[in-house]
Amino acid sequence: MLLVAGQLARRLGVPFHTGGALSASKLLDADLCGKISDLFSVIDLSDNGLALSAIADVGPGSHFLGSPHTLENFRTAFYSSLISDSNSFEQWEAEGSLTADQRANRQWKKLLVDYQDPGLDPAIDEALQDFISRRKESYANAKYY
Repeated sequence: MLLVAGQLARRLGVPFHTGGALSASKLLDADLCGKISDLFSVIDLSDNGLALSAIADVGPGSHFLGSPHTLENFRTAFYSSLISDSNSFEQWEAEGSLTADQRANRQWKKLLVDYQDPGLDPAIDEALQDFISRRKESYANAKYY
């Protein structure tokens, strides 16, 4: 949303200011995949997404922090990193000083341990395996590991 607002401000030639990167990282944060995925998600152009009624209700010279629209939407309005750490430096240090890559490593391992196979219809599995075999055979010189 900030990128859209920034581009609109640039086009209109008006000043624009926003917050920083909102990073809670104690070290370099490599949590870019989630941010990029969120960036390329569909922009909500619904009445709720545009918040035009909230803008009209709040009016100029006021803020949106206490408006019903903000209270209903703030938890899902922004990307929330799965691996960031917003604890104080002292608490982060006391809990082992885990870096973002260490937290991400724990996260994927936990996902693998917790994974439950949803199952696949045997007929669909057989059709997929057949398709894969035919595609591999069509590229005789390719090496598959």
